[in-house]
Amino acid sequence: MNNQNQPAQYDINIENSRPKNNQSGVNINQNPYINQNFNPLQNSQQGTIPTQSTFTSGDFIKGALLGAAVTYLLTNKNAQDTLFKAFGKGSELFSAGIEELKERYEDTKAQMQANQEQ
Repeated sequence: MNNQNQPAQYDINIENSRPKNNQSGVNINQNPYINQNFNPLQNSQQGTIPTQSTFTSGDFIKGALLGAAVTYLLTNKNAQDTLFKAFGKGSELFSAGIEELKERYEDTKAQMQANQEQ
């Protein structure tokens, strides 16, 4: 038989193919692309970062209250009617204020023309 035409025989136990005295300190079973000693909550240069509970922070409380208010307005017919009435009165007052400003502008313009004619 000719050994040149046969496929190479491989040892199925990978540990037999690795050097026995590996003194480099590197774990051969460790993924080199993952830093397994990395802790995102600790920065070695700045010490530890204080952790904050998300359920007691002010932003969570504000968001919960805002969500409750919006839910109340979207589901309560009386609240919607009251809100639309208030909006209508506000827009009416705004329109009246704009009209008042227009009148004042016209009065001032007429007064300036009268002063120029004298």
